Amino acid sequence: MFQYLDLLKRADISFDVKPLLSNLYVTNLYVGKTALQEIILGYLSRIMLFFKFNSYDVIWLEKEFFPWFPSWFELLVISKRTKLVVDYDDAIFHQYDQHKSSLVRWLLGGKIASVMRRADVVVCGNAYLADYARNSGANNVVIIPTVVDTNRYVVAPKVTNEPIIIGWIGSPSTAHFLKLIAQALQEVVACRNVKIVAVGANAEQLAGLPVTRVIWTEKSEVEEIQKFDIGIMPLEDKLFERGKCGYKLIQCMACGKPVVASPVGANTEVVRDAVDGYWASSNSEWVISLLELIDDSSKRKKMGLAARLRVEEYYSLNKASKKIQKLLCDLDGS
Repeated sequence: MFQYLDLLKRADISFDVKPLLSNLYVTNLYVGKTALQEIILGYLSRIMLFFKFNSYDVIWLEKEFFPWFPSWFELLVISKRTKLVVDYDDAIFHQYDQHKSSLVRWLLGGKIASVMRRADVVVCGNAYLADYARNSGANNVVIIPTVVDTNRYVVAPKVTNEPIIIGWIGSPSTAHFLKLIAQALQEVVACRNVKIVAVGANAEQLAGLPVTRVIWTEKSEVEEIQKFDIGIMPLEDKLFERGKCGYKLIQCMACGKPVVASPVGANTEVVRDAVDGYWASSNSEWVISLLELIDDSSKRKKMGLAARLRVEEYYSLNKASKKIQKLLCDLDGS
């Protein structure tokens, strides 16, 4: 959401940003620590925020006010007069309705559906999330996919073509999906001069994989993707993963990189099989798809160009920001 703020400001839309949790919490989370004090402070500051709601024309909520609290707790304090937009780019409802604890399922299984019904607009990143919102009784559901700034994510020529670089970008929370294609990666490395890199994974998550770790930073992430020849995004075909919005693919495609992806959820919406890249479900499909792109530079170039054009048309910040601007102005009646 942060990437929209400058564009909205230019449209004379003012805003306050109030994250629930601090950067320190996130930093600790990614190294396996829990910053309990930051959680308590975050919840207390959000409670205080309730007293300011009447001063805003619209509340834009990402996911939920209080994770792991029942919906009545957070919806009780929001006036019906307050315009509420809720925004989902993950199937977080499944962390409750698919939880191993029957108590959590009973108490919180319908929480996100309740929040969606209360909202004036539900913004969803893909069709799976939108279907859930509609089935929950939401009256106004809008699909706005995850996007990137195509002025920042640009195509840049590689200095050298050897070795071919197969790249993954993400965070420690999703790096475990690389294990799904471990055998395929081993086979490709054994028969071709390639380097496989993972931007944003923790070192221990790559144990046993023929993958080189690259530290993620906001400043360097685009530059690292531009070094790729091929982008990859493996996923399990499970309920939570079907709600993911294909951000890794969009980042790579915006930089003109062909991709290979598991055909799960939004991946099949973002990538057109054999046009922008390939869908791969089995080990053999991963190996065949990667080898075809490794061995054919003209195909990489052709698919990479198609990928870039697709992002410009459907997954660009400028186009999505116009939709959000209209959405907010319609709610405000201006």
